Amino acid sequence: MAQRKPHLPNPLSAIQTYGLAVLSVSAALGVSLAMQRYNFRAEFTPFLLAVAVTAWYAGPGPGVVALILSSALFDYFFTEPLYTLYVTASDVPRFLVFLAFQSLITWFGAVRRRVEEELREARDNLQIEVAERTQQASLLNLTHDTIFVRDMSDAITYWNRGAEELYGWTAEEAIGKRAHELLQTAFPAPIDESCFVPGVGTASSRRPGLTEPR
Repeated sequence: MAQRKPHLPNPLSAIQTYGLAVLSVSAALGVSLAMQRYNFRAEFTPFLLAVAVTAWYAGPGPGVVALILSSALFDYFFTEPLYTLYVTASDVPRFLVFLAFQSLITWFGAVRRRVEEELREARDNLQIEVAERTQQASLLNLTHDTIFVRDMSDAITYWNRGAEELYGWTAEEAIGKRAHELLQTAFPAPIDESCFVPGVGTASSRRPGLTEPR
């Protein structure tokens, strides 16, 4: 079964990100005015959501714009005296708490955005590395020379076409097997009594029934 590739959302354009900031704050203002009309005393909540959505999906720059717009509109429409940017002493704590929450949300959004960019960059680098390794493996498979790769535990991790022709085992049969067991390598001393070094020994065994190449 084919594995699903991890999906990261594509970044928005500058117009989209800052447009999201303006639209989200405008929507928050409309909801807050409606809440005020019906005597719901939580007008700051829609602005916090607007800043959170903007910082989460658009990044720190638009998040800061949403924060500034929200703070100015909240001060203008919902703190005394109304319809001015002046804040009375009695409303200063409320306004500072509102500003602190918005700043915290913007910071969380910026951190999330940075992590997402790092993941996207790591994914792109991994795809490039996989493509390069695939190309190298394809080139190695074109040669008739015998080439196979082992890890430190002597397990075979790569087996080219030349190895298939010489020894008779296909790559599917060889990969994952221990090389000295598959090829019946002859060591100068028992493997349990000697310090095994990959590449030491003679591998002369071929698959049973395979004719000697001419």
